[in-house]
Amino acid sequence: MDTRGQAGSPKGAGVRAVSHPLSLSSEDRARVEAVEALARRGTTGLDALLVDLDTPSWAVRRAVIGALARMGTPAVAPLCEVFRQRRDNEARLAAAVEALVASTGEVDECILALGEDPNPAVVCDVAQVLGRRRSRRGVPLLAKLTVHPDDNVAVAAIEALGRIGGGATVDALLAALGSGNFFRIFPAIDVLGRSGDPSVVTPLLGLLSDPLYMTEATRALGRTGQEAAVPALVGLLQRGNDAAMRVAAVALVEIHEAQVQRFGGTRVVQSALRTKAPAADLGRRLARCLSGADAAEKAALSRLLGWVGGPDAATGLLALLDAEPTVARAAASALTELGPEADGPILQALRDGDSARRMVLLPLVVRRSAAVPEVMLCLEDRDALVRALAADTLSRIGEPAAVSALFARLGDDDPRVVQAAVGAIQSLGSELTEELALEAAGSPDPRRRRAALRIISYFGYSRGLDVLLQAMREQDERLRDAAIYGLPFIDDPRAVDALLEAARHDSERTRAAAMRALGQTEKEARVTSCLLGGLNDKDAWVRYYACQSLGKLNEEAAADAIVALANDDAGQVRVAVVDALAHLHTESAMAALRRAASSEDSDVRRAALLGLGVSKRPDALPVLLEAATKGEPATRLVALSAVAEYDVPETVSALLRSAGDPDEGVRSAAVGFLATRSGTHATQALVSLLGDPALRERVVSALSLPADGRIPGLLTALEAADDLVAPLLVAALARMQRADARAALLSAMRTSSPSGRRAAAAAVAALGTVEAREELERAAAQDEDPEVRRACLLALSR
Repeated sequence: MDTRGQAGSPKGAGVRAVSHPLSLSSEDRARVEAVEALARRGTTGLDALLVDLDTPSWAVRRAVIGALARMGTPAVAPLCEVFRQRRDNEARLAAAVEALVASTGEVDECILALGEDPNPAVVCDVAQVLGRRRSRRGVPLLAKLTVHPDDNVAVAAIEALGRIGGGATVDALLAALGSGNFFRIFPAIDVLGRSGDPSVVTPLLGLLSDPLYMTEATRALGRTGQEAAVPALVGLLQRGNDAAMRVAAVALVEIHEAQVQRFGGTRVVQSALRTKAPAADLGRRLARCLSGADAAEKAALSRLLGWVGGPDAATGLLALLDAEPTVARAAASALTELGPEADGPILQALRDGDSARRMVLLPLVVRRSAAVPEVMLCLEDRDALVRALAADTLSRIGEPAAVSALFARLGDDDPRVVQAAVGAIQSLGSELTEELALEAAGSPDPRRRRAALRIISYFGYSRGLDVLLQAMREQDERLRDAAIYGLPFIDDPRAVDALLEAARHDSERTRAAAMRALGQTEKEARVTSCLLGGLNDKDAWVRYYACQSLGKLNEEAAADAIVALANDDAGQVRVAVVDALAHLHTESAMAALRRAASSEDSDVRRAALLGLGVSKRPDALPVLLEAATKGEPATRLVALSAVAEYDVPETVSALLRSAGDPDEGVRSAAVGFLATRSGTHATQALVSLLGDPALRERVVSALSLPADGRIPGLLTALEAADDLVAPLLVAALARMQRADARAALLSAMRTSSPSGRRAAAAAVAALGTVEAREELERAAAQDEDPEVRRACLLALSR
């Protein structure tokens, strides 16, 4: 079959490449301005714009396309005439197609009239315009064109129907599937698979026995995401050759992902694999298929091996841990799916593997004490990252017997290992920990000693106070820092006395550490007095921590003294001032925060916005709302998080506005805040975002969180949902996995929207209850919409 360019050309015609300059030349800029001037003249500039459709400059041509599209209906007939009379220039034809696709006018009637044109190339352009405009009125013509004598026309019509979607297009596509024409069957298979319509599964299954179409039909079945295709695809795994098995594996994983997206924690594919095939035999066949598979196939085969299990599964998956990252991640995830079956091979590999292999395997070791000996071996690995991972793994396993081995790593040369060992010891605890920590605190090795002080501080051992006080007298500043950090956590008056003394130390670093630690103590007069004195220290970091600690202690009497540092020369002190004021509730503190919210220093501004958000004062909200739309992304994000703390109607509007922010981080945060917000207003806001493809999956996940008012809001939205939105709303309900959400799915079968009822049918069938079957039977017999009845019959037949 001949291939064709974007705008439709006679068979064999070439398409001229078009360059896209990154910036406009002075000549192009002048011509674009002239195009804009013509557009402002309205219909009197139409003829001149049509002449410029074939201008060689892509930038100018885009301006012409935009002007003609905005002109609307008056430009439609002349553009259609280009298809019939001016086909000597490919760029002109492509531009005419783009203008009609984007037109704000009434296009369908004029373009449909060209559907009977004797020139197949004209009809191809008609199909392309109808498809890209997703014209429902064009479906009858496109269905007729799928049997056009010209293959190019038929393929263009099939692709257009695929763009439009919906039940009305499926019948025409199924007819193309039965045409017997190779050139039409292949695109029809692809389009039907992407339709996701349950009714296409049976016809596609019929092609699995034809070697010519088996591969493409298998891929299409995967793209449908339909449970009904699973048994046949599992059958391919059992009887197909290696190539067929690899394609079937990818398809099964696609169906699994689609089912999870629609219904939540479904395990349809896993169940079918385990019930319809002997694990040992299938695991062996899947492992054999890994040889010669591409990356996507290896990842899919890994998932299946994890679900199937068997003696060959773990061996095959371990071999993939050295593959490219996507495959290695899939194999690692599959090994965790295997559970105890994988323990033996994993532990053997930990014993015998090199550092690279251990690095991959350690995160896979779950809470099993049997793995402790092998993991402890990894504490001696030559690679520091492996030693750190081993410490983290011992913490995750939760075996106190490993504490002694972890203490041995406190003197490690690599700080990452020491940090991991300390964290693991703190996580595990143990009857031995106190003795071992006190012993290590007397070590001549400064690294071991500092780490031991951190452990003593974490647990607040009263016997450790003398050790900390001794360290306070050392010349090593890092030892003094570690001791100062722990003193607030020991309930003994001598601890506070030592901190107050350290606040007068000659070392700026020690004074700063003491000021920070005093913020962790109980508020009392001598502590407040010491911190107020620290506000006047010559060292900026001492002033910083003194200010911060006064805020933590909520010392409102210090508000004026803190405000006095608002113009401190040191930026970190100015930030600490704002942070401290956020904890105080005096009028002077709030006024200072509002002033700081417009500071030229971005750090100060963000700290002020956070503080205003913490206050939740109504008079702070306008400042926050304005900041959420201005400045750099980090500032907008901080302001938005502060706005989200308010329970007022303006909050949802602000979050919805920020969901369209140019910055990805701000958009993501806005959706996240809406997700956890109660009330139907927040649900309505999220539903309105489903039209944005970039946000769609994130929004569905947000709608799946069962906040107050979420389910009523989803049901209300279903009443007016179209074919795009209805399946997404149903998926959100299904993924909640709650009794009230399941009841809502049943009630969705009686919503006023046919699209909502069609979408609900598959989710209701997945419930598998008597009530669900009764509701499907009722709708299959009584629903006024034939597509709803068909969807229910298909669901009942599974």
